[in-house]
Amino acid sequence: MRWVRRGHSAYVGFPSRLLTWTACDEGFSYMTIAVVGAGGQLGRDLCAVLGAGAAPLAHADAELTDGASLRRALEPLAPDWVINAAAFNLVDDAETRADEAFRVNALGVRELSAVCRDLGCGLVHYSTDYVFGLDAERHEPYAEHEAPGPINAYGTSKLAGEHFVRALGPRHFVFRTCGLYGLHGSGGKARNFVETMLRLGKERGEVRVVHDQTCTPTYTADLASATASLLKTSAFGLYHWTNAGSCTWHEFASEIFRQAGMGVKCLPITSDAYGSRARRPRYSVLSTARFVHLGLGAPRPWQDALGAYLDARARKPLTPIPSPHAHFGEP
Repeated sequence: MRWVRRGHSAYVGFPSRLLTWTACDEGFSYMTIAVVGAGGQLGRDLCAVLGAGAAPLAHADAELTDGASLRRALEPLAPDWVINAAAFNLVDDAETRADEAFRVNALGVRELSAVCRDLGCGLVHYSTDYVFGLDAERHEPYAEHEAPGPINAYGTSKLAGEHFVRALGPRHFVFRTCGLYGLHGSGGKARNFVETMLRLGKERGEVRVVHDQTCTPTYTADLASATASLLKTSAFGLYHWTNAGSCTWHEFASEIFRQAGMGVKCLPITSDAYGSRARRPRYSVLSTARFVHLGLGAPRPWQDALGAYLDARARKPLTPIPSPHAHFGEP
């Protein structure tokens, strides 16, 4: 498929001109893609992949929990698609701030879904591997058709958001993903698991990381590219998408230090010893077979994605912002 630039409209949100695109061989015409939460690490990578076709909307442009705000931002654009990259993703904080987590991850998504329905545009939304976790004996990747079972407030709020999107109608994509990290950190503040490990390794020379949670860390640039590929299809519905393979957080941290050439001592600890407020799934690896079956390409291994991130980071260094505790990179 070849996409051709056809024109431009007003500046929206970020100072990058919105240009519309059409796909030459499948009848798409003048596609406009609004990105809600464009200031975050995934949102920025989405805008980079979509290029001039993206209409970036930061928090100041559109408040996810305010339907009137969303409508004011989106109506003038008349977008073909809205991508929601905004979320309350502080997993431990959600245990004591569940009202806020549900207001953003569930009720806010309901507001956005309603606006998209009224405007007649499709919606892309991101969910999490944390919709699973009830099966403590699980050792096989989860497929989309399997029953979810979250074990924390964050996962429950994200699952509720999924249901609102899927009630919108046929034109939607819901991505469940895991362990996101990207060059722009969280809100551009370089807060993700990779950055946290690099900072702690440099400061302490020794870190303790849980070894009894298995998942698949995912590079936001890769997820953004997968999203763009799926937008060129009409295969609407729910998809699992992560980088390939799986590891524990301890194995991920060890690989970060190895690839970064840092002689950091990485000690394994249990989840109980770490003492997080929120329970995490012991196993939450997602099967990407449904996406791969579409012929859009298989995700690259998480080790290769990490290497690409570190290479890109070296070309464009970030200044880490100290955080009070290590987040496990949840989406």
